[in-house]
Order: sequence, then structure tokens, then C-alpha cells
Amino acid sequence: MTTRFRAAVLRSYEDPFAVEDVVLDTEPGPGEILVEIAGAGMCRTDLAVRRSAGRSPLPAVLGHEGAGVVVRAGPDTETGVGDHVVLSFDSCGHCCNCRGAAPAYCDSFAALNLFGGRAHEPPRLMDAEGKALAPRWFGQSSFADYALVSARNAVRVDPALPVELLGPLGCGFLTGAGAVLNTFRAGPGDTLLVLGAGAVGLAAVMAAGAAGVPVVAVDRHRQRLELAERFGAVPLAADTAGLPERVRRLTDGGARYALDTTASPPLINDALRALRPTGTLGLVARLHTALPLEPGTLDRGRSVRHICEGDAVPGLLIPVLTGLWRAGRFPFDQLIRTYPLADINEAERDCEEGRVVKPVLLPEGRTR
Repeated sequence: MTTRFRAAVLRSYEDPFAVEDVVLDTEPGPGEILVEIAGAGMCRTDLAVRRSAGRSPLPAVLGHEGAGVVVRAGPDTETGVGDHVVLSFDSCGHCCNCRGAAPAYCDSFAALNLFGGRAHEPPRLMDAEGKALAPRWFGQSSFADYALVSARNAVRVDPALPVELLGPLGCGFLTGAGAVLNTFRAGPGDTLLVLGAGAVGLAAVMAAGAAGVPVVAVDRHRQRLELAERFGAVPLAADTAGLPERVRRLTDGGARYALDTTASPPLINDALRALRPTGTLGLVARLHTALPLEPGTLDRGRSVRHICEGDAVPGLLIPVLTGLWRAGRFPFDQLIRTYPLADINEAERDCEEGRVVKPVLLPEGRTR
């Protein structure tokens, strides 16, 4: 069955998105579902395609924080028509890391999510002229009316939830919250420093609050710091003189954990100096330059590690986050501004210029 619908296509690394007709000329295969997208978050990783030096194939339909309703299901899937789902990252399901409940470190993560999909899959998504578009971005390509996905990276949620707002739980909010709850396993008695109060950083702040962990949040934007303070963090401007010393005073001798979302080498060094002995710094933003560590920053058992997708098994963490939201302890919806899919370029500008924390794109008929 051929499905025609609208999608935002990025045709070159410099041009704006173009919302145009596309064609999906296949039915869901074994283990696959077709999802009518209710809303899709815009993530910095989507926008980083423009700076991928040609590694991410174009033309493509991006979007990897989709959520919606299953309208068709292939064989061998427990997810059925009518189910509400949040879409997360793709993984193979059979490598040692996937079998070990670490799908974010799947051996095929880069290929499946960033650079070309499954090699055995023929082109499935075409433009109106019949020319192939790039394979599914993060197994989704959810800047569209519909997305054909593996049921493996779809998490069923309660239909009573506002499904159009849930997409960012599949990546950005998952990453920040997962760093606190999964990687650090932070709890009462711990302290946390968050560098960068964007979507990932503020999700970490909210998760820390839910876990009873005092937080210091650092950012260069006053509005972001005001949001962090609303969610219980002590705000500090990024240009605060003597930042590590100030953090150590606020955290009774140093933070037990720090999360960097900025990829700024000076701030990363400040974060290491702000840690207590044996403290851990987690990095989630991709570094684009060498990271020089200043003398003494790793003394006394301090450590640095990279965190991918919040070390999460999406099917386990997403229900935790929706439960916290229902309890008023993870108010992620306060970070969201919705845009019609047709206004995707406005959403991108607002995101790049810091006017919005988390844009969510709504297909036609879903505009709130």
C-alpha cells in the first residue's frame, strides 16, 4: 500500500527545510509499525546534520523525538493498531550491548541512527518525483505526518497522556534525566552541578529534584537560569568569577556529580575543579575540538565519562518519566513550545537563537 503524506525535507546542508509531499511505498514488515505522528521534538542533534561535513546523507527527513498513534502493524510485533507510542533511538537488539540492556551503546548505533540505516533495507521513502530520500533518521524520520519504525524503538504509553508532547521523552529529556537516574544513580546526600540549562540540562535538573538531589545550574542566558531556579536549582552565570570555588561552597565541599551539556573546554575544566574527591563528570555534548585538561583536574579520584542517551532502556525509563510528570515532579511540558510542521524553519531559528528550550512540531490538524 502506498502512503502519501507531508514531511519536512532537508535537501542540502545550507538550505532551509522544505515541507513537501513524500511517498512511502511499502507496508510495515515483520517487527515494524506505521505511526501517525502527533508531535515531534526538535533536538540539537537534528540541527547538527548541517555541520556533519557530509557524513549524514541528504536529502533526508529528519526528526527523532516523535510520538503518535499506530495505524498499521506488521507481523511479529506486540504493538498494535491504536496504541499510543513514544519513539526513541534505534538499536540492533542482538549485539552484546543490546543483550546487556545497554542499547544506547549498540555496536550499530552510528549506522542505524546517523549514517545510513540498515544496509539490507532498500529505499522506502521517496519524494513526489520518485527519487529516494535518505534512510530513516534515528530509525524514525518523524518530521512528518507518518513514520515507519521498528517496534523495538517504540514505547507504548497511556492514551490519556498528551501524546503530542511526549516525543522529547525519547531523546533529549531521556538523556538528561537518565544521566541523573541511571548513570549517576543520584539520590539524597548527593549533589549535582549542571552546565548548560537547555533541554537536556533542565531535564537533569528536574530529575535531580525528583530524586531529592540539590542542584547548581550554570548557563550564560538569564532566562534559562530563571527556568532552572523555578525547578529548584541554584542558578549561576557562566561568567561568574571563581566558578569552581563558588560551586564548592554551595555544595558543601564540591559536587558529587557534574553533567556537561555545553562541550566548552573551559567549563568542563571548571566542572572538574568543582567536584569533590572521587566525583564524576558526565559529558553528553559532542566535542568538536581537543579537550585539554588542566593540571590537577583529575586528581583525587575524579573521573570523566561520556553518556549516550542517558544510559537508558527507553521502555523502562519513559514510563518512569511519565509517572513523575503525572505526580507533578517532572514538568517537562513547561519547556515546550509547539509549532505547526509548516513553521519548521521558524522553530529552527528560535532554537538556534535560544528563544525556545524545546520546539515540538505538530503536523497539520494537530496545531494547539
